[in-house]
This record gives sequence, structure tokens and C-alpha cells, in this order.
Amino acid sequence: MDLHSYSRSLTLKNGDAILVRAIRPDDRERLRQAFAKLEPRSIYTRFFGAKRGLSDAELTAATKVDGNKVVALVAVRDDDPETIIAGARYVRLEADRSCEAEVAFTVEEDYQGLGIATLMLRELIAIAKEAGVTKIVADVLPQNIAMLKVFRSSGKPISTSNVDGVVKVTLQL
Repeated sequence: MDLHSYSRSLTLKNGDAILVRAIRPDDRERLRQAFAKLEPRSIYTRFFGAKRGLSDAELTAATKVDGNKVVALVAVRDDDPETIIAGARYVRLEADRSCEAEVAFTVEEDYQGLGIATLMLRELIAIAKEAGVTKIVADVLPQNIAMLKVFRSSGKPISTSNVDGVVKVTLQL
């Protein structure tokens, strides 16, 4: 699979169409703008702390991915392909050939509750399975009930544990 040209049209719970596609280097400014629109609570649940913006190094790392060790997807509305409304990624842990990957998601507040994270998790799982990943892990704050629900409703065997105030989620693929 050529992950750099990955693109799928999907439908949200409310019937709106979105495009989930691979992130590209030219998404740098779109990603900066998407981050700037996030509310502090969304930033905190994604990064586990306050953050004012993304540094140039973070933007480069986020938009220039190899499609093997790091896979990153963005969601845009079909009628507004210039505005990123969500992002999801996985990073293989340890070696490039690791069968375990850590996932993370961000969904702009106006689109939360519409199933974007669920759809993007499904896409990441399909990509990961094809790439030989057998286990997905995530660190989730206990108050992030919506994200915990996304993992629990994935249809995959799940285990969780609480470590230092963080829910460690493991999905077996």
C-alpha cells in the first residue's frame, strides 16, 4: 500500500462526508491553523499538558512521515479540503519492524462526537494490520471518556491498566 497517497471518503454519524487521507508536507500551515483552533482542554487531553502552539520541529515531524515507522492521517471536510478537522497517527515502538505501535488522536471540538476518531482508528487498524503490526497501545487520561469509549468499541480485544494516573490501553489486532 502506498501510504503517501492514501485517501478514503467516509461518512460521519450526522451524514456529513469527510476525506481521510495521509498527511503531506504541504499540510504544515493547515496543521498549525488546526492546532490554533483547539481549545485548551483538547490540547491537554492529547498532550497531557498545556501547549501554546506547535514548534517548527514538531510541524516537520508531524508532516514529514515515512509511512512505515510513522503513519499519520488527517480528516478534512469534503466541502473544505483546506481545513484539517482531525488527525490520527501511529508510531511503531522501538525498531522499524516492531509489531507494536502507539496511537494518538486529535479531533477539533466542533466535530467531536460524530465518529471521526472511530473511523480514523478503523483506518489506522487496517493500515497497521497490513504492515504487520499486531498490537496498538495508547495512553489516555482517565477523564477522556470519549476516547476510552472509541477504543472499547473497536471490536478488538482490549486490555487496560492504570499507571501513574494514565489509562494504558492495549488493542490486539
